[in-house]
Amino acid sequence: MRVAIVGCGLIGGKRLRSLRPGDRVVALVDPARERAQGLAAHAPDAEVLTDWRAAVARPDVDAVFVATSNDALAPVTLAAVEAGKHVLVEKPAARAPEELTPIIAAAERRGVCVQVGFNHRYHPALQQARALYDAGGLGPMMYIRARYGHGGRVGYDKEWRANPAISGGGELLDQGVHLIDLARWFLGDFPHVQGHVATFFWDMPVEDNGFLLLRTAAGQVAWLHATWTEWKNTFSFELFGRDAKLHVEGLGGSYGVERLSYYKMKPSMGPPETTIWEYPGEDRSWHLELAAFAQAIEARRPAPVGPRDAQAALEIVRQVYALSGKRPDGS
Repeated sequence: MRVAIVGCGLIGGKRLRSLRPGDRVVALVDPARERAQGLAAHAPDAEVLTDWRAAVARPDVDAVFVATSNDALAPVTLAAVEAGKHVLVEKPAARAPEELTPIIAAAERRGVCVQVGFNHRYHPALQQARALYDAGGLGPMMYIRARYGHGGRVGYDKEWRANPAISGGGELLDQGVHLIDLARWFLGDFPHVQGHVATFFWDMPVEDNGFLLLRTAAGQVAWLHATWTEWKNTFSFELFGRDAKLHVEGLGGSYGVERLSYYKMKPSMGPPETTIWEYPGEDRSWHLELAAFAQAIEARRPAPVGPRDAQAALEIVRQVYALSGKRPDGS
């Protein structure tokens, strides 16, 4: 696969390092040329560009990886799709659900694969949790309880994520969409949405905390909290069935060792049968996600996590903003 990477920051670098043997980066694009040049040290044959349009138009590009700020995600993706390229675009894939509508139509018309970078689905603990869930290891599902947060850094309120014209929103569009996507992965669509966003600490026009209560048509519930005021970085995702519970904790690094705990109820109840798996070492979700994207391209089938999934998550975010009296401009 011949790849152009648009956006050469932290995530663009992760995407480059996740390439399979034989994949080749032919173009690296960033408006800050020095960032692209820095990444080119790991892809010496790649052309360094500052204009993403030149990369998208190249006939030797099979796929475009879009790792820009939120305002550019949809425009770059749409142009790449219209040029007949497959696309791996970072979450949230757009600032608002309607930005994805032309992308969905164009991808179907051009017959290309568009995958959204919800890489958390590919963390080994969540992959194992899904396997246990699919095997009926929880019994009928009841609810999900999840928390995800970090504490920012000095100057966080001056970065692009704090500018609603660029970001489209705050923490719900950052870590919150991961929680929403994971909840949808297990429970399906949520026609009933309640929630609230607030800015408690950071001096910014977007929210630093989002609280969601989502409910399926069958009455299953997802209770989610995403926060930029978690002074100890935290990831916790719990699935409760009638027969057992699954708990995913940590994502590696500052979030702690990734761990899956399986608590199976005994007929006598009381303390459950407990099995714990730990996944230390390198975060392999990026490699597994890219492999799934490549397999979808080779099999000529839709991406496992596509723009319709991102659109559904963004629609939930929009409803919570409306319930909180927030507008897309942050007012």
